[in-house]
This record gives sequence, C-alpha cells and structure tokens, in this order.
Amino acid sequence: MSAAVKIPMPLRVPELAPSLGRVLVPRRVAEPWVPLDDIREALATRALELGGEARAAALREDRERVLEAVSRRAWFAAWEQAVRRVADRVTEALDGRIERTARRGRMPRRGWRRRLLSTPEKRAIAARLASGGEPFIAALDALDAVAARVRDATVLDKTAHGEWQEALRSAARRLEAAWLALEAVAAEEERRWAPEIEAVERWRPPLWPVLVLWAPLGALLVWLGLVLGGYVAAPAWLAARLGF
Repeated sequence: MSAAVKIPMPLRVPELAPSLGRVLVPRRVAEPWVPLDDIREALATRALELGGEARAAALREDRERVLEAVSRRAWFAAWEQAVRRVADRVTEALDGRIERTARRGRMPRRGWRRRLLSTPEKRAIAARLASGGEPFIAALDALDAVAARVRDATVLDKTAHGEWQEALRSAARRLEAAWLALEAVAAEEERRWAPEIEAVERWRPPLWPVLVLWAPLGALLVWLGLVLGGYVAAPAWLAARLGF
C-alpha cells in the first residue's frame, strides 16, 4: 500500500469546449458596432490550444508540462492579449469616427486632432474593458491553488485531481463570462463617446473671419455704388480719376 501511495496521479485534461460557450459560438441579437469576432475566435482558439497542449503532455506523462500548459499564467496571457486587441480596436474606431465627422464638417485639422483620444483616455478604456474579467482572474487564482496540490497528488488523491479538473472547467466558464462583459463594455464605450462625436458634428466655422474680412469690403462697395450713382459726392481724388 505504501508503494501505491507514491504513484503519481495521472492527469487527465477535461474537454474545455463546452465550458467556453459563447466564446466559441456567439449568440447575439445584433452585431457589435466595432468588429470583434476575429479577436473572440483567436481567444477561443488559444484556449483550445492550451487544452490540446496539456492533453499531449499528459500522454507523455509530462506532469509539469500539463500543469504549465493550462496554468494561470497561460490563461491570463491569452485574456490579456484579447483585452489589449479590443482596446486598440475600440480606440481606433472612435478616433476614426471623430476624424470622419470632422472632415465632413470641414473642421480644421488642428481642431479635430485635439479631439482625438488622449493616452490617459485610451488607458481608461482598456481598464474598463478589463474590469469584467475580475471573476475570471479569481477563477485563475483558484486554479493556481489547486494546481499546487495536484502537482504532487498520488493515485489515492482522487479528490485533488477532480478539483483540478473542475477548476479548469470553471476557468473556461469564467472566460466566457469575461468575454461577454467585455463586449458589453465595448458597446457602452460607443454610447459614452457619442456626445463627443455629436459635438464634432454640430461644429460650424466661426463667423468672425467673415465679418472682419468682408464687412469693410462690402461697405466700400456700397459707398462706391452710391458715388457712381450720384447719391454721394465723390472725393476730389476720386472725381478726378472718374472724370466727374
């Protein structure tokens, strides 16, 4: 019995696709205002790849590689990359809308460039997009804790192995929830920036240059017309030139 206790528990990686849910197969009423499906698909693909790498390592009985393939670090890296890509795409889309709206209204380049998103604003958008991932991060922390126990589990530690498998499924389910939250925040960003874009759309060129430049010229032309019509006496220098 003592020899059996020392036999390491073979690690079996559960199928993660069912737990990924709408990260794999989206169900939406309407398409998002900024395209995100390629990022979602890349995230789902990476999650499945991690599971595949872990199963391949399990066949080789490489326990360390199994645990590393589906570790907190690997899952978090995939999520972080997805958040970064979505943040870049959302900020680029907002900047693009501001620029196109400004150009339609003939806003000077200097004016609309000042309205583009600043670096702190872009960071704030990225932070809001990542905020929905807090339950996912908590699930990764739990996975990390269970992985530490299952690393040295023996064939008698079936409970630890089952907890590890369930922690993997939970991480995949939380990843689905995190992605849905991210999509909701991305939709909210469009509404959040709508007033700014509407302000650009309402912009009109100021009238003071017209008044400054054209009012004196208009007054001069009116006066000249009155002189030529004989309604106003012409100055001597103008009368001489006109032959009055």
